Amino acid sequence: MTLQITPSHFYSFYSPSPCELRLYLDCQGIEPAPPGAFEQVIFRIGKRHEKNHLATFPEFSDLTGKPVEMTLEEIRKGSPVIYQGSLNSDVQIDGRMILVVGIPDFIIKEGDGYFVRDCKIARRVSKKDHPEIAIQLQIYGWLLERTIGKRPLRLEVLKGDGDIERIDYEGEAAALSQLHGLLNIITLQEEPYSPVGWSKCGPCGYNDFCIKRAEESQSVALLPDVDQGLARRLRELGVSTIKDLTTKYDEASLSELKRSWGTREQKVGNKAGGIILQAKAMLENKEIVVKRPDIPASKNYVMFDLEGLPPQLDELDKIYLWGMQVFGDKPSGFLYSLAEIGIDGDRKGWKQFLKIAGKIFADYGDIPFVHWHHYEKTKIKTYVERYGDIEEIAERVLANLVDLLPITKDAVVLPQPSYSLKVVEKHVGFKRTQDEYGGDWSIAKYIEAVETDDEQKRRDIMNEIIKYNEEDLKATWAVFEWLRRLI
Repeated sequence: MTLQITPSHFYSFYSPSPCELRLYLDCQGIEPAPPGAFEQVIFRIGKRHEKNHLATFPEFSDLTGKPVEMTLEEIRKGSPVIYQGSLNSDVQIDGRMILVVGIPDFIIKEGDGYFVRDCKIARRVSKKDHPEIAIQLQIYGWLLERTIGKRPLRLEVLKGDGDIERIDYEGEAAALSQLHGLLNIITLQEEPYSPVGWSKCGPCGYNDFCIKRAEESQSVALLPDVDQGLARRLRELGVSTIKDLTTKYDEASLSELKRSWGTREQKVGNKAGGIILQAKAMLENKEIVVKRPDIPASKNYVMFDLEGLPPQLDELDKIYLWGMQVFGDKPSGFLYSLAEIGIDGDRKGWKQFLKIAGKIFADYGDIPFVHWHHYEKTKIKTYVERYGDIEEIAERVLANLVDLLPITKDAVVLPQPSYSLKVVEKHVGFKRTQDEYGGDWSIAKYIEAVETDDEQKRRDIMNEIIKYNEEDLKATWAVFEWLRRLI
């Protein structure tokens, strides 16, 4: 029986992070969760990017959904641009016949040859950033070579920023090597081991499937400081569960254990103590207070949270909502700045943020701005470089930032697989009023608001996003107060 492989299999392996298990589950017919709002937005933007590029060609042959024979006919006719043409080829690898099928976005004629161009919303294409894109193009190039009997002139990617990046075609040997590696995973007789990880697995459609199994087995990979290399090394040594870890290792012996770290090996070192404590907290299902939380003294605190578009979705890497609220002896209402829709909306949103922050400093003095993780600090610096700092308000905010995440991690060990705000807030008992929420949800809703022509619908959507940000601030304050009670 001929096995069929498509370039989408490389996406199953690499996106959102390299995972043999994801590809294996996909090829076993196990369905991932349906795409969420964010994934649907990404797909829609990708198709629009592709269609906008198609419109730049005065003449083209649209072969969407047409059989491969029609692509061959268009090539024989010398059609200048073939859109969504099908290519395929049989090839034998390790004694097994496979059918490789691909549908590049564009096959473009130049002189007496053709080249392949694919549209992607990614803005960086490299072995580090989206390696699957270059591999997919190599497969398309190989299929085109097999079809027309000569090498493609080149391979190109139209990136999300509108730039076209050229990729050198590496030839048949490189394509067959990639297909061979893929085939080795697809034809495995047993399920491959791939440790779960909060950031690694979060965007994956198999996240719930894998996390549920990991929780049922109390996988050692659930411990926040057990990285992928350590999880694999422990498994090689017969340590698969959290209980196994505490039975076979203490802090001293674990600190000496070496695991892969990039291209070399590295000892676990001073992370060992924290990992052992994490294991104990998970097994006993209770917090372990390590030290007094390092919280600056103040009568009032600003909870601070931003909502922004990642660079692949916006040329500016834009913050569309700057949220603040003072809690403490003299609380304020919810304060926010929205980036207006339009050419100068981003700048206006920044200026309004500075105005609000300046008023807070005028009313409260040098008050701490409490946030979760480093996103807020990074983005303020970006905006200072982009638009400047009126009356040095941003510099004053930066000087008063307090990142609550490292304070929490240093003070208390939680019986949880992650220290994300959404996990910690639930641990301390905070409950939201919205059924749907999250960073990706907010991005998807914002794009929906920008794209609609219905003003009432836009206002309703923005009110949902504003409510989500407000509850993020309340959640941060709930965690803050919980920490203070540990003192």
